[in-house]
Amino acid sequence: MTPDGVKARLRAGRLHRVYRGVYAVGHPGLTRHGHWLAAVKACGPGALLARHCAGMLYDFLPHEDWWPEVMVVGGIRGAHGIRVHRTRSLHTLDRWRHHSIPVTSPARTLLDLAAVLDDRPLRRAMSRAQSRRLTSLRFLGQQIDRSHGRPGRGRFARVLAYGPAPTRSELEDRVLDLLDAAGIARPDVNVPLHIEARRVIPDFRWPEQRLCLEADGARWHDNPQARAEDAERQALLEASGERVIRVTWEQTLVHDHQTVDRLVAAGAPTAPAAGSALGPPRAPRRSRG
Repeated sequence: MTPDGVKARLRAGRLHRVYRGVYAVGHPGLTRHGHWLAAVKACGPGALLARHCAGMLYDFLPHEDWWPEVMVVGGIRGAHGIRVHRTRSLHTLDRWRHHSIPVTSPARTLLDLAAVLDDRPLRRAMSRAQSRRLTSLRFLGQQIDRSHGRPGRGRFARVLAYGPAPTRSELEDRVLDLLDAAGIARPDVNVPLHIEARRVIPDFRWPEQRLCLEADGARWHDNPQARAEDAERQALLEASGERVIRVTWEQTLVHDHQTVDRLVAAGAPTAPAAGSALGPPRAPRRSRG
C-alpha cells in the first residue's frame, strides 16, 4: 500500500493508526490480543511478545493491565508505549506462535519472568504452564541448559529443582502451600486414575495411603452441575477403595490448623526432613485473608 493510499484510508476512517506503520482496519476498538499483535508488528520482523504479556497470553499469569512487552533480537527498533526487551540471540525452540501472535515459548517466557518474579509466583506460573500442557519438566530443564549467564537463571533452576506441581487454580496453590508449611509430604497433583473405564483426576492424592484431597473452589464447584459431577467422582473414588477429604477456601485460609489435623488424622504422611527422622507435622503459617 502506498503512503498516499494509507493517508486516503485514514481520512476515510477505514484505517486507524495504532503505532507507526501499524493500523487497525475498520475501527479502533482492538481486543487485548489485537493490541499485543500490533505491538509485535511495530517492533519489526522477528519481534515476539514476551514476559508478562506472554504469560497472560498463555494464561499462566493473571490478566491485568500491562504495557505491551516485546522481545527483539539485536536491533533497537521500538515504539512509544511498548516495553522492548533486547537479546543478542534467540534459539529456534524459543520462538512460538500462540493465538496467531508471535511469542516467546512458554519455557523461555518463564525464564525471562524468573528475572522479575519472586519464587512463589514463579512456581505458580510454572505449575499453570504444566497443567495446560504448554511445557514439561523436561523442556524446562532444557531451557536451563541453553541459558547460561541469563538473568533469573539461578531462581529458575532453584524453583524447578523444587518440582513445581501442575496445579490448576489459586485454591490448589493455597492448599499446596498449606501442606508444605505443615510438613505434610507432597501428594500427586492432578494425576489421572482410570476407574471402571472412567478417567478421574483427583486434585491431590497420596497413593500409598489411598487418600485423596479435593479443593472445592467456588469458581468451579458452586453450581448444581459441578456439585453433581463432584459427587459422582467422589463415589467412584470411594467405591475403588480411596478415601476423599474435601476442603474449601474458608477451611484452607481461616481454619487451616483444623484442616491439617483432619489430614493427619486421615493418615496423610509427613515429609522426611533432610538428615533427620520423621517427626510430627509443623504447625502451618497463619494465612492473612
